[in-house]
Amino acid sequence: MPELPEVETLARELNGVLVGRSIVRAEVCWPGTVAAPDPEVFIRRLAGRRIGEIRRRGKWLLLGLEGEEWLLIHLRMSGRLAVEGADAPEDTHTRVVFYLDDGQRLRFSDPRKFGRMALTARPEEWLGDLGPEPLDPALTPERLAGMLRGRRGRLKPLLTDQRFLAGLGNIYADEVLWRAGLHPLRRADTLTPEEAARLHGAIREVLERAIARRGTTLADQRYVLPDGRPGEFAAHLVVYGREGASCPRCGASIVRARVGGRSAHFCPQCQRG
Repeated sequence: MPELPEVETLARELNGVLVGRSIVRAEVCWPGTVAAPDPEVFIRRLAGRRIGEIRRRGKWLLLGLEGEEWLLIHLRMSGRLAVEGADAPEDTHTRVVFYLDDGQRLRFSDPRKFGRMALTARPEEWLGDLGPEPLDPALTPERLAGMLRGRRGRLKPLLTDQRFLAGLGNIYADEVLWRAGLHPLRRADTLTPEEAARLHGAIREVLERAIARRGTTLADQRYVLPDGRPGEFAAHLVVYGREGASCPRCGASIVRARVGGRSAHFCPQCQRG
């Protein structure tokens, strides 16, 4: 579930508590989480490594390690990271644990086992297919309009395609399209320059507002901050998960439909464009 605002929040929060710490040892509880290298090599190469920086790319967390290697973490559907004391209660869904030199540990739990980690000196081999960052100043309205030209696909699936834009998923694509007044089934190559500019503005506004509120924690509690606090943006969602509620812009009922194998929440009245 975690999308750009949630992963950006995690990166910022973890920077405050992990940078400068060293990994005393790592424990792999479920080998399938470690995509590369072999789990035994993964454990051996992490021992004693100091964490120098933490950043985000798309939905990936990147932990820069002393020695010019990177620990890449993708939470996927149900992954969760927690910084906790050694006496914290055990979690049956724990997949990997990093024991730190200050006595704390970074625990990765993942009930659905979709999350993945990789230790690599070449992160571009894992991240090279990602599209532009939605909040990068280089992604101007004009550039977005150019990216949309020649794309015959529908807007909702396109916005959630990580090769097109890195970081958007179901929640924020729905919110962005509502704010831009665009139907999720609208063909991308039919947008006018004005509509593309409106979409660009909606992307920036929605993501920035969600980051400011530390992301969205839904009822399933799959995403929380490393100290267990929830993100606060759920109370500000306009269409996602609000089927049957009134659109705050026109009063029509929000509907839910299947689009490209995923759900889309939108207002049929004011998202006709």
